[in-house]
Amino acid sequence: MGIVEMILLGFGLAMDATAVAIGKGLTLKEIKPRHAIATGSWFGAFQALMPIIGYGLGISFSDIVVSIDHWICFGLLLLIGLNMIREAIWGDEENHNDNFSPRIMALMAVATSIDALVVGITLAFVNANIWVAAAVIGIVTFLLSASGLYLGRVIGSKLGSKAGILGGVVLIAIGIKTLIEHLAE
Repeated sequence: MGIVEMILLGFGLAMDATAVAIGKGLTLKEIKPRHAIATGSWFGAFQALMPIIGYGLGISFSDIVVSIDHWICFGLLLLIGLNMIREAIWGDEENHNDNFSPRIMALMAVATSIDALVVGITLAFVNANIWVAAAVIGIVTFLLSASGLYLGRVIGSKLGSKAGILGGVVLIAIGIKTLIEHLAE
């Protein structure tokens, strides 16, 4: 997996966190830089940590499934992408507030990074450099979610669902690309 794919993967995974950050930005009367840094740090850190955990889980049983790893990668990314699209279109309206307490931020960070755990498993199957991937995912998520806080204040809630749809489409596209590359070998 090259750097372009890692950046696209980071972009796709960051969409849930960005959508939540946009929604959170809608509730703030004033956005201070510390709000953006806190939002980006929480979401970025969890998005970087979860693939590492998933990778460790994937490595432990990768010998068993090496012959079907591309199908697993495709299937997981397809399911994650479709779920992101479904949530963006038909999901419940989230309750956003201006609370930046560690408890609230950690809960939101975990909720938006579960997909990254599963992606970490798929990264083990394609022998990606997990440290580079996690760093790229974390940095992309930090930048997008911190920016999303400001975007929420400026452009409104409509981008939130579009961000989720775009993130799902990117994950599905990466899954299809991985499948095609392995089937062509």
